[in-house]
Amino acid sequence: MTELTHLLAAAFKSERSASRKLAARTGIGEEQALRTTLEQRAGAHGLAHLLEQRAALAATETARLAARDARRALARSATTGKHDGPPCAWRAWFDGSAHPNPGRCGIGALLTGPAAEKIEISRPAGYGNSSEAEYLALIAVLEAAVAIGARGLSVHGDSRVVIDDVNGPASAGAPSLREYRARAQALLARIDDACVRWLPRHKNQAADALSQRAVAAFEPADMA
Repeated sequence: MTELTHLLAAAFKSERSASRKLAARTGIGEEQALRTTLEQRAGAHGLAHLLEQRAALAATETARLAARDARRALARSATTGKHDGPPCAWRAWFDGSAHPNPGRCGIGALLTGPAAEKIEISRPAGYGNSSEAEYLALIAVLEAAVAIGARGLSVHGDSRVVIDDVNGPASAGAPSLREYRARAQALLARIDDACVRWLPRHKNQAADALSQRAVAAFEPADMA
């Protein structure tokens, strides 16, 4: 580090501004102008003492920022863990769309496995409301998981209605979704160590894109 760089790192913004004005007014070099400005600020304690103080302040600020970044990283990790749950051999994401609501339904899902298996589902699903479409998407990916023999499966969706319904007691379920819940729970019972978890919509983009693609491909015959 050159002497000028060292002085610039120690100087406050107001001191750097004052040194530039001094250089312009007197014609002296940038380094000399900054040194003079800092010596005036240091007073009787001397420039060396001021530079030591500034170095200590910089070290304290660096430590503070590092601690802040560590706290933020820990918070992000905790949030991710809450949404994603513990690592699983098989993972799935599902989403259902109805346009309008109720209207044409499309379902999308993605199933991945420990040996780079990848199954995508994107297809029209008749006519209904968004909760029915979400349930049909969940059922479709569970059927795919059963067919391939998945074990240790974590399924993720962004529908609070469906996640709470399939995980809750039958007495608390929505009567209109009873048939879908029964189908989904029967499939879950056939998969060892399976669970269904909620995650934010912005973390479910792959399944959402597949469901939207299915709606776009909807044909009148699909409503039959």
